[in-house]
Formats: sequence, structure tokens, C-alpha cells
Amino acid sequence: MANNLVILESPGKIGAVKSYLGSNYKVIASIGHVRDLPKSSLGIDTENGFEPHYINIRGKGDLIKELKKEAKNADKIFFATDPDREGEAISWHLAMILGDDAKKAKRISFNEITKSAVKEAIKHPRNIDINLVNSQQARRILDRIVGYQISPFLWKTIKSGLSAGRVQSVATKIIVEREEEIKKFVPSEYWTITANLKTAKNKSLVAHFYGKKGKKTKIADKKQLDKILLEIKETEFKVADVKKSSKHRTPQPPFITSTLQQEASKKYNFQSQKTMKLAQELYEGINLGAENGGAQGLITYMRTDSLRISAEAQAAAKSFIVDKFGNEYYPSTPRIYKSKSNAQDAHEAIRPSKVALEPAKIKKYLTADQFKLYKLIWERFIASQMASAIIDTVVVDIDNNSYTFRTTGNTIRFSGYMAIYGDFENGDNADIESGIFEKNKIPALLPDEKLVQKSLESAQHFTEPPLRYDEASLIKFLEEMGIGRPSTYTPIITVILSRGYVTREGKFLKPTALGEVTTQVMNEHFPDIVDYKFTANMENNLDTIENGDITMQDVLGSFYKDFTVSLTKANEHLGKKGVEIPVEEADIVCELCGSKMIIKNGRFGKFAACPNYPTCKNTKTLTENGKQPEVKKEEVADFKCELCGSDMVVRQGKFGDFYACSNYPKCKFTKAKDTKVDLNCPFCGSEIVTKFTKSKKQFYSCSAFPKCKFSTWDIPTEEKCPNCSSMMIKKKNKSYSYCANEKCGYKTEE
Repeated sequence: MANNLVILESPGKIGAVKSYLGSNYKVIASIGHVRDLPKSSLGIDTENGFEPHYINIRGKGDLIKELKKEAKNADKIFFATDPDREGEAISWHLAMILGDDAKKAKRISFNEITKSAVKEAIKHPRNIDINLVNSQQARRILDRIVGYQISPFLWKTIKSGLSAGRVQSVATKIIVEREEEIKKFVPSEYWTITANLKTAKNKSLVAHFYGKKGKKTKIADKKQLDKILLEIKETEFKVADVKKSSKHRTPQPPFITSTLQQEASKKYNFQSQKTMKLAQELYEGINLGAENGGAQGLITYMRTDSLRISAEAQAAAKSFIVDKFGNEYYPSTPRIYKSKSNAQDAHEAIRPSKVALEPAKIKKYLTADQFKLYKLIWERFIASQMASAIIDTVVVDIDNNSYTFRTTGNTIRFSGYMAIYGDFENGDNADIESGIFEKNKIPALLPDEKLVQKSLESAQHFTEPPLRYDEASLIKFLEEMGIGRPSTYTPIITVILSRGYVTREGKFLKPTALGEVTTQVMNEHFPDIVDYKFTANMENNLDTIENGDITMQDVLGSFYKDFTVSLTKANEHLGKKGVEIPVEEADIVCELCGSKMIIKNGRFGKFAACPNYPTCKNTKTLTENGKQPEVKKEEVADFKCELCGSDMVVRQGKFGDFYACSNYPKCKFTKAKDTKVDLNCPFCGSEIVTKFTKSKKQFYSCSAFPKCKFSTWDIPTEEKCPNCSSMMIKKKNKSYSYCANEKCGYKTEE
């Protein structure tokens, strides 16, 4: 019997893939990359063709030994890493590590983790695509050069510990420029008039001021408003024109990475990192029980910018639509969506792996959030293959003394795709399916018909500044500008937040003073690095390497020639003038000396400090948004004081919440309080809580302790390891994070 070895990228896929291949296949995971550039040096020979110097990732020694041992014993080896540039590069690095044993290896890839897809991939192995590898290498080398050669300049110019990035600096600039737009914005006044009318048959309708003699006019001030109101107050309203039309509204295409992140943000307020985590889980596989075929991937690969759909998926969608809704709900020809010109067409759009797995049928096997995202993907895909909706529209112009008022109504004549994906002005699916959905139903009207004025309402408004970017709108802008690719959107946002260049205010992203100053310095000394077109052109160059039309060395050489000129000029500038980070004021007045307090960052996060330090040492705790925490209503514990029998209450201390006797100060008994942190243990999935040692030192622990041994002095985060998808933990007082999985050993750069 043949001994075959399949090496995956993520351990989360092992169970599903192993069940599809049988006993003569050994399935293991590389847990992401096994080699990378060294952290202690540039690791690039810029004088000799930009040759990278790769080293084995620290902490992966045992894993590499296991991979080599299994490879030596195997008759055939299949590299089954993810179907993108990064996955191709991981396969190439694995081949370099395995040495002569790699001669037995072939590359396979699958867009979905289903039995048919995996078995089909095994039947059609191929060689590693070196152009795809070189495209990834070029990106890694570019990012290393920018990060390692600009960051020291920022340390000397602004402050130590800063980092620059080829794309993160551009993303920060986008957010800074929007903030500048908001600050410069001057609101302008305008007024609206609403007429509440009724017909001769006592039917009500509402019309809004449109303009004069059918021409759109803006009411700029109160004087103009009063003139119009005076002229129409005692005058008759009369129907001038009734226009009826029908519009065919076509469905939206299936999701790609960016549109999935945007829609999940809009509908469920998911951050992009959460969306991608859930999508990864759906892709890698969920155990649906024996009746549904066990463990299987529910969606296709989630990092894609292609709108292509396979013929098999299209046929499955047609069969479902016709059976469920009828022939009229399927278009006369199958729908084909055109991807953008710069899209990588390596794999399909994001769609369900099996149309037959309707969300409601498998809901019990999914978490609440997994279900939401799967339902969104499933419904969007089915809708994308359905017939257009037909919308009847009525536009009525109403005259009064040469002024025009207008009202518009819409009614769905044929729901089409809206029967499953109700996006008509946020219409509810149930209303659409029942065929009763209408927006502003207008009574039957005829030209010259007179209308009775019930009331006139006027309101003053002011134009609003542009909104700050949230994650969804930033990703949309990055995509439109050609900056970044599906696999990089979420890491870009994660980095600029973790580096302190940007902060969250609710769902919106706001630049910090540090972000504004850093952008100013980058604009002055490295304008190309933060230029939108330059960054987009570099992305296109990486695509060109992938296509084999240009070499990695050509792209890197052209970039480095101009970059070194800018770097030399910037370093010559050092010492001429430093850049100070503006002090950020808090909306808090120091009660001790009356000064306005300033916001500072400490080891436990943001806090407000008196600017007169050390004369006045007053400080206050702040939230991440720079606000004072809300005063909590005193919480009474469900147990009594062990010393005096009084109620125990929750109090706030330097090290977090704790239980204290309500009879304080007569009784000083206290007890540590475990606090949930809305994160799950990376080992067993139970909740993580904060705990304290006897010396009041805080640490994090699994709530299932001692059954589960997970604990750490550092800070657990929502971020997932790019190698193995385990939890990333932020090192206290340091600028790096590391993977909770010790076998993985992944660590971000300091």
C-alpha cells in the first residue's frame, strides 16, 4: 500500500481532509510558514539581485523535524497549502526544507474543502508555480526594505518604537486626510418644505419641495423660505404630471473578500478581523453530523477578488431556484459577472460549497455568528443567480404658484432575486416574499387634479462633513484605489490600530496625533511610499510577476533605485529639525489645580494626567476612546463577608474589579474577582477570565482551570495567528505579539 503524505497549511483542515482520503494518506499541517527573513537584520542582499536570506522560524524546530521524518517515509508528498500567493510560497519553503525528499512532492490546491474537490485535486497534481512564489517574495522583500530602512528614520525624527510599512503608511494617510477634510469643512444652511396633502377622496399623500417650474432649487436661507411659504400658503396645489415606469433591478454579484467584509459590517457590525475569522472556520470545515456527511467545508476560499463561478455551482443554483421558486425566478441565460481588470482569477467568488446545505438545515451545528455569516454568503450567492426584480415607480409633480413639489412611490411587481435577498431600500424579506412590499404608496392621481393642503412643515438643516472611515468604507476605498489585495485588507487595519496611528471611536477610525505627525513626515520625505497611485502600480507589478511578464529583480531594482535616493536625502535632513507630537487634551479639568488634563499612554492603557506634573500628580483612568469610564452601579455579590457576614460588593481597584466588604472601613475583608474578557481559551474554547495573585499581580486564565492549564501574564487578543489561526498574545510593555500555540512559535516583528 502506498504511503502518501499530504501537508496542509492549517491544522483546522486536517480532520475533514483526512476523512476524504483514507488510511493510505497521512495528513499533517505546517501551521503556516516554516521559514522567514530574520528579525535581527534586513536579511536581503540588495547588492546581489535582492537575494533573501531565509531562516527557520524560531520555535518550529520540532515541527520541521517531524515534517522531514514523515517526508522521508512517504512514497508521494502533496503540498496542499492555501490556493493563493502565500500558500504557494509556503509550499516552496517546505520544498526547500525537505531537500532531496521534495523530488517526491507535487503541489495540489482546492478552492473548497469537500470530498469531490479534495479527490479531484489529488488526481491533478502540478509543479510549484515559481512565478506565484516570486510575486509573494517580491511583496515580502519590498515590505522588509520599507519597514527596516524607514523605521529607524522615524525613531530619530519622532520617537522610538515607530514602524513604517509600504501599505500601512498609505492606509494611515487615507484616514488622516479624511480627518483634515472634516476639520476644514464649513457647514452651509439649507431648508426643506414638506406638504401634507389629501385628495378629493380624502386619501393622504406627502410631497416635498423640489424647485421652481420643474427645475430643482435649493432653499438657502430663512429669507428665501419665508418668501416661498408666503407665495404658496393660500394657493392651490394641483397635480402637474404623473410619470409611471418600470425598472428591472439586477441582483448583486456573489461576494468577494472586500464586499463580504463590507456587508458583514453593514448588517451585523462585524469588524473585518471577525468576519475573516468566521469565514476561515466555515472554509476549513464544520462537523455537520453523520446525517450530513460529517466534517466538511461550507464555503469556498474566502480570500479572492474574482467573481467567477464554476459551471457545477451554477447548475446547482439553477436547480435549487427552479425547484424552490419556479422557472420564472431563473433568468433566460445564466448570470456571468465580470471581475475587475486587476483581479487575480486563481479561484472563484465566495459561495457555499454545497447549495443543498441550506442555512436553516444546518443551523444547530453552527455558532450564532457562523450562522449569520453562512446565511449571508448562501443567500447572496443564490440571489446572484436569480431573475431580476421588477419595480413599478410613480413620480408625481405637484404645482403651486409655479413652485414644484414632488413625491415618489415604489412597488415591487415581481420580487425576483429579492425573494431571497431583500435589499430593496432595506425591505424585509418576509414583506417581499408576501408580495406586499411598497415604499410610499401613492393614491391614484390624474393631471390637473386638485389637492387639499392639510399642513406645511419647514425645517432648517446644515450640510454635514464627510463621515470618518469605518473598516468597511476604508476597505472599499482601498479596493477602488487598487491598494492591497484580499489577503491584506484585515492585516493593514490591525497593524495601524496596534501601532497607535489610528484609534476607534465607536465603529469609526480616527487618526491619533502620532498618526498625523507620522503621515506629515512620510509625506515630506517619502512621498512615493504614501502615494496612492505609486502603491497601486506596485500591486500591479506584483501581479505582473505572477503572470511571468516581468522578473522579481526588475521590480525590486526599479523601486530600490529611487528609494535609496529618498532615504539618503531624508537621513541628511536628520538633526535639522525634530517633530513634536502634539499634546492631546482631555475633556477633564483637574479638580486639584484647575488645569485641563492631557491624555497619556501608560502600561495599563490611556490615562488623563495633570499637565503641571510633578507639582500636581493627579491622574484619572480612561477608556481606549479617551473617555472616563462610566461609574458602575454598585454590584452586590451572591455571598457574604467571611469575617462579619455583611454584603460583599464589587469595587474598582488599580488591578481591576474585586469584592470588598460593604462594612468597610470597619471590616477590610476583600476577595479577588474573576472578570470575563470576551475571549475564548485557545486550548479548550472556555471563557478567559482575569485573575490576581496574592500580591495583586494580574494574569489571564482559562475559566476551566485546573482542568485546562491555559494562563498567561501577557494580554490575550482577538487577533489570530496567520500561521495556525490560534490566539495571538500581546507581550506586556513590548511592541510584539506571539502565538499561544507554543508548537507554532510565530511572533510579530518588534
